[in-house]
Amino acid sequence: MKYQVGDKIIVLHSDEDGKVIDIINDKMVMIEVRGVKFPAYMDQIDFPYFKMFTEKKLVPKKKIFIDDLPKEKKVTKKKTTDGVFLSFVPVFDKDVFDDDLVDKLKVYMINQNEEAYHFEYNLYFSGESNFQLKSSIDGLADFYLHDIDFDDMSDNPRFDVIFSLQNDDKKKAPYFETNLKPKGKQLFKKIEDLQKNNEASFSYELFKAYPARVDEEKVDLSRLGNAGYRVYDAKEVRKNLPPARSVIDLHIEKLTDNWKYLSNFEILTMQLNEFEKYYDLSVAHRQKELIVIHGVGEGKLREEIHELLKYKDEVKSFVNQYHHAYGYGATEIFFK
Repeated sequence: MKYQVGDKIIVLHSDEDGKVIDIINDKMVMIEVRGVKFPAYMDQIDFPYFKMFTEKKLVPKKKIFIDDLPKEKKVTKKKTTDGVFLSFVPVFDKDVFDDDLVDKLKVYMINQNEEAYHFEYNLYFSGESNFQLKSSIDGLADFYLHDIDFDDMSDNPRFDVIFSLQNDDKKKAPYFETNLKPKGKQLFKKIEDLQKNNEASFSYELFKAYPARVDEEKVDLSRLGNAGYRVYDAKEVRKNLPPARSVIDLHIEKLTDNWKYLSNFEILTMQLNEFEKYYDLSVAHRQKELIVIHGVGEGKLREEIHELLKYKDEVKSFVNQYHHAYGYGATEIFFK
């Protein structure tokens, strides 16, 4: 191997100094130039002393005074498009037949917008959280997130990211949620195209422009009354609602006597409808918490409920832990 981690190098096309921070494969290395990390082919870089020996230029010595020292130039990334992306750099290895295979993926967040963002990053495999990170990314900047074993990409990966502006803007949304669910065939196609085109990475777009604030439309209740509609006080409506429950049991035999004749899909649908009903009643009655008994089993009902809870604004937190009465078969929901 020509280069080793830590070697000082020079980028041929820009004449900038840098260093090798990682070996990607026998053709590529990861380099760092003025704090910016990016992959490069070995024929795009060289050792600094090779350049010094090949360029035989006599430079007259010049006395340098402190006031004459040039100010360090701030490195800015060239804008090529708009948007924020997740970029993947495959790291190749050799199999027993000396063929290239992908060993892992280096994951980067690429910000091509001039806005700077805070972000909360979460990677799930088969619905289970695998990696979490809270940080910030500047405008026109790259951010290294982590490495992923390529074999893990077959476990239904989902990349969830919540963005917010570093500099508050009343005209922009307070936060923005997005996610990426790459499919296996699509992933392999991107890697094939990458190898054919002799490229270093491939990307997925998370969003192009940070969204504007959407204000909730206020209803003029006086106009509704004048139009003939009957307007009730929310407190009075709450008195007429069915009573809420602090514990709901979603075992199908508790919901219907004819469950033996139902398909798995019909059972799950009935259980989720029952959950939504008592969830809404808990919110309407302003309960502080709700316990949902879903059982252990294969975990399908638990996963569906947890997925719904992630996107409900009223939920402060929820947890599926050992309970003296329900074991691991219940989830406790805490409301804001």
